[in-house]
Amino acid sequence: AEPYLVEKLERDTDFWANYNVTPSWTYFGAHNGMFRQIPASHREECGSYDPRRRPWFVAASSGPKDLVLILDVSGSMSDYGRLSIMKDAAITVIDTLSVADKVAVVTFSTTASVLNDQTMLVRATKENKEKIIAAINGIIVNGSTNFHAAFTEAFNLLSLTFENESTTGCNVAVLFMTDGQLTTGPGPQEVIELVNRKAEEFQTDFGRKSTVFSFSLGKDADEVVSKTIACNTNGIWVPIEENKGFANDMTTAMSSYYKLYALGLGDGGNKDFVAWVEPYEFADMKNKTGT
Repeated sequence: AEPYLVEKLERDTDFWANYNVTPSWTYFGAHNGMFRQIPASHREECGSYDPRRRPWFVAASSGPKDLVLILDVSGSMSDYGRLSIMKDAAITVIDTLSVADKVAVVTFSTTASVLNDQTMLVRATKENKEKIIAAINGIIVNGSTNFHAAFTEAFNLLSLTFENESTTGCNVAVLFMTDGQLTTGPGPQEVIELVNRKAEEFQTDFGRKSTVFSFSLGKDADEVVSKTIACNTNGIWVPIEENKGFANDMTTAMSSYYKLYALGLGDGGNKDFVAWVEPYEFADMKNKTGT
């Protein structure tokens, strides 16, 4: 990437010199966190910046998407700081979305509900993201664990979004996080059948492929249902152990779902794909920029 960045800077410098303007930065971010910026700028702290968690990176590497987060808020989430960890991970996911994306968040315990009483997915504008993040910060935990109610609520959101043509028309991702076993509502087989049936309906009725990404937090978390529904929808299941670094593991896992969509994004009809995001604040300075 570096020769391209150097050549681009030279071309940009020549072009903008006609208007007495200094060209802005060009970035390169890799899947492993490597980052290049030209022109360079020195940082007091090395290694603290991760491009994979910035809006411009996720937008460019995944394309537009309809995203539903399903978060376990049962009573066991109060143990071992899990609630705080879940909130941080969910907020990181929301922060990386762009105006090209649509989003909603479902919470579940004994029953399920949608944050901010959304009936459909909303565009991930700065204002909408701030409202969702405020709602995530206000989550409290209580009750048992009902997987079926959670997925029913999520699929109802997606169905209404598709029916009202309020969708991105691109990738459909469901991020499902739980720390426990199913304890109330229909059993494991019914949950698996629900997900399989809805995925097939979305494909048949709307021509939309939906993918479930499952995250099992802690040694007591369900693995059978979470793994099965992820595999059946060609998604990814990630078990997360509770160890010294599991907070970072959780955030990294949940915010890396887009990597699956990055495969082949630059091929075929997507060869000249360009993504735009709203102006956002630089990570290290109080300026705004657009990419």
